[in-house]
Amino acid sequence: MKKTCIFELDAPYREPMRIQSFLFGEQTDSARQAGCAIMGATRGNEAQQIFTCAHIVEKLRELEQQGCIAPGRQISVIPTANPYSVNTARRFWPMDDTDINRMFPGYSLGETTQRIAHQVFEAVRPYQYGIQFASYYMPGEFMPHIRMMRTGYEDTAAAALFGLPYLYVRETRPFDTTTLNYNWQIFETSAFSIFAGKTDELDEAATALSVRATLHFLKGVGILTAQTQIPSVPERPPIRIITNRDLTFVQAKTGGLMRRIRHAGDMVKCGDELGFIHDPYDNSIRQTLLSPRDGRVFFVHRNPFVYENTIAYRILHV
Repeated sequence: MKKTCIFELDAPYREPMRIQSFLFGEQTDSARQAGCAIMGATRGNEAQQIFTCAHIVEKLRELEQQGCIAPGRQISVIPTANPYSVNTARRFWPMDDTDINRMFPGYSLGETTQRIAHQVFEAVRPYQYGIQFASYYMPGEFMPHIRMMRTGYEDTAAAALFGLPYLYVRETRPFDTTTLNYNWQIFETSAFSIFAGKTDELDEAATALSVRATLHFLKGVGILTAQTQIPSVPERPPIRIITNRDLTFVQAKTGGLMRRIRHAGDMVKCGDELGFIHDPYDNSIRQTLLSPRDGRVFFVHRNPFVYENTIAYRILHV
C-alpha cells in the first residue's frame, strides 16, 4: 500500500487540510489506468461512507499482502474529499456552503471547492472503473442498490457483478452534470454509485455488505485474481433494473414529527400504515402515512422533523 496526498490546503488556525489516496497494486504507463478508483465522502456528514472506505482500505491491504491484486492493475481509495467539513461538523464546505459534489469536473483556477474537485477528478479520471459511496440529498435510508445516471455511457451489464439486487438508472437532470458520477461516465469511466444504509451514523451491516459487493465487483472485472477468497453472495435473481416509473412516492401533507413503523426493505400491502406525522406540541396525529400500493419500502425519510410535501417513503413496485 502506498499513501499519497492529492490535494493540500493551508489553514490559518489548524494543520493543513490534506486529501489522501491509498494506492494498491501496480500503476501502468497507459492513458487509461487498468484498475478502479473508489471515492468515499464528498460531504462532511457522510460518516458511513468514510467508515466503509476505511474497511475497504483495511481489506485491500490484507489482499495485497496475499498477492491477490492482478498484475498491471491498481486500486485507488480516497476515503474523503472533504476532511475540512468533517472536522467542522458541516455537510458542505464551511466557508461558503458549497457542495463539492456539484463542482465536477472542477476548475484549477476557480473557487476553493472547484479546485478541490479538479484535483480529485484528475486523480480518479484515468481509471477504467469508478465506485462512489454516495448519499442522498435528503436524510434517509435506502435498500442497498447500485445507482447511475442515463448518460449514454452507462455500463449496466457490469453492475450485476456487485451482487446487489437492484440497479437504479435515472434520467439526467441539469444539475447532475456537475456531479462526480456523471463526469466519470462522460470521460469514459464505467462509474457506479453505491447506496447502502445510512449517512450520518454508522451501519456495520451495510458496511459489510458494501465491502463484499465492492470486492466481488473487483474480482469480477479481473482486478482481483480469480483465487481471491471473498464471502459468497447469497443466491438471488438477476439484478433488476429500475427507474422512477417503478417507484411510487408517499408525501407528507403537513409538517411535524415523523414516527416510522416501516423501514427500508419491508414488504407492504396497499393501505398498510407506514408511519405517522405528529403535532410537535400536543402529540396529536396530523397524518397517517399509508402505502398507496403493494410493494417494498425502497426509501424512508429518517429526520424526525418532516416538512410539508417532503417525500417520506418510496415504494418499489413488485
